[in-house]
Amino acid sequence: MPEPENITEKATSQEEFENEWMIRPCNMYKEEYSDCKSIKARFHQYFVFGKTIDCNQWKTDYNNCKQWDNNKSKEAYDELIDSEKKRRLERLRGHYRNNVWQRRDKPPENWNAPLPEWIEEKRKDSYLYCISEKLKKDQENNGKSLCTIM
Repeated sequence: MPEPENITEKATSQEEFENEWMIRPCNMYKEEYSDCKSIKARFHQYFVFGKTIDCNQWKTDYNNCKQWDNNKSKEAYDELIDSEKKRRLERLRGHYRNNVWQRRDKPPENWNAPLPEWIEEKRKDSYLYCISEKLKKDQENNGKSLCTIM
């Protein structure tokens, strides 16, 4: 049985790296950097922003990710999390600055009401509906679940 101080050390360590879920696999940072530097991306950047953008943050993030993976460097972890938070804030800036639409506190009362009959009839001719029905029949015939728990 572990001693109490070991348990508190593990708990502190887990709390210290609670945002580790935000860190992407390292190869994704490398791919983002390569994509950002490509001719196609440069043309798109010039078209959208009127200039090319700085891609060095992706390279820095890749290096920090490697440091985190290989050495569990606290400094690299902190820089990587800060970068991800800035990127996320930038992506959601329009959402947070929105003053046109009113945000809901709860879903509408009838959010899960059945669809109107005419939509149900139209849906029966769709490809997704046919495939879904086929999968359901196959599952019933085989008695196997499509869900796999590993």
